[in-house]
Amino acid sequence: MTNTRCQPARVTGILSATTRSQRPPTWLSLSVLSLFLALIGCEPKHDSGASPTRWSLFEAPLIDHWRDAGIEGCGEVKREAGGFTLEEGAPMTGNVFPTWEQDGLPLTNYRITYDALRVSGSDFFGSVTFPVGSRERCVTFVLGGWGGSQVGISSIDGADASMNATGSSVTFENGRWYRIRIEVQEESLRVWLDDRPLISFNPKGRQLHLRGADIAKCVPFGFATFGTEGRIRNCLIERLP
Repeated sequence: MTNTRCQPARVTGILSATTRSQRPPTWLSLSVLSLFLALIGCEPKHDSGASPTRWSLFEAPLIDHWRDAGIEGCGEVKREAGGFTLEEGAPMTGNVFPTWEQDGLPLTNYRITYDALRVSGSDFFGSVTFPVGSRERCVTFVLGGWGGSQVGISSIDGADASMNATGSSVTFENGRWYRIRIEVQEESLRVWLDDRPLISFNPKGRQLHLRGADIAKCVPFGFATFGTEGRIRNCLIERLP
């Protein structure tokens, strides 16, 4: 009589060999696992160590770093959603971002964008002080000074915005938001107002400084108003290539 019972050792060997032949390559298994983790939002995070390229100064956590500039006779600085209101001072009000260098923000090759609105008054309402290469080389972009219409950079080679080549006159309306963009590079400083080119000059080799002790309290970066109530919002700093 023929023995028809299976041989366990032989069958086990066949099954093992079959299982091994059907097992996917290691690289394919890892790929499938990575795809699965990505789909469920659990993909492993890898810290590239790359430096940040943009900073939103009016959003957490950086909005907490702003301080009143401490200008004598200043109005109240009110923190609001997306920015600040600088109430009318006698004559100036300002706020300052003192941790610019500590937070790793650039001193050159960067872009500033923000919105400014003059609530009331007839002088500058959203002027910004910023570094041009170093903390010791700060200037102010004047927005609506000298009675309400003067724009320009203060100061260059001893001349303020009303006396140097960057100065010009713009009519501003109270209650309207204006968009300002400033690009600071080693051989170029440019300003746009509502995407319209406004200022372009080469700061290399020029004497750059601030106009007076009050505005110097906004170093290294800050905003100021003069005899007006102004609002500022959406302040973004971006590193340029």
